[in-house]
Amino acid sequence: MPWELVPRLMSIVAEFSVPADQFLFGETIAAAPGLSIDVERAVPAGSRIMPYVWARGDGRAEFVTSMRENDYVRSVVVRDKFEDSSLCEVEWEESAERLVHEIHEMGATILEACVDGVRWRFRIRFESHDGLAKFNVYCKRHEIPYRLDRIAHLSTPSHPTDAYGLTAPQREALSLAVERGYFEVPRQVGFDELADELGVSVQAFSERVRRGADKVLRSALSARTDDND
Repeated sequence: MPWELVPRLMSIVAEFSVPADQFLFGETIAAAPGLSIDVERAVPAGSRIMPYVWARGDGRAEFVTSMRENDYVRSVVVRDKFEDSSLCEVEWEESAERLVHEIHEMGATILEACVDGVRWRFRIRFESHDGLAKFNVYCKRHEIPYRLDRIAHLSTPSHPTDAYGLTAPQREALSLAVERGYFEVPRQVGFDELADELGVSVQAFSERVRRGADKVLRSALSARTDDND
């Protein structure tokens, strides 16, 4: 969708990617093809930037060691460890990364971010077309080689939950949890039974529900705040 065809005052979500070695701990990722990183939760402007990340696959111990030696990182603490993944809490230095700070300054919200050995991939919500245009100008000025992959106009989502930025697996897991009574009091079913029904691990199902619920709540609370302004 051409940028000029998007109503300038409508919220939009842009999906774009950046070469892995051009962003944050890119050198570590590029050198470890079996390692992938996912941001645990997105945070709006005014809060800490990307405080939790999941490290998955081979080379997790080396990744944590490398992060602790990174000039952009103040501290790294491994909060949870599983067979194939680790949850790390990261505290960044103030000068951490120009791209993340520019997103922060524009009042945009990172909905999703992940990286493999090749590219960082982002889904970012902009309150208007102007925010996306400013971001584009910034990237060109600083020679940041990003690639715009998709623009979604939030006023006409193809599915009611698309406006929340849910992935298909997250939508499926949340819908099943609601239908089976996971959120009822008392709880009618556990993650083990629900995960078995979808044929995935309990950990994978839990992550889908937690991330999906986080996106829905943040979007709903953000909309409530905007309405009260």
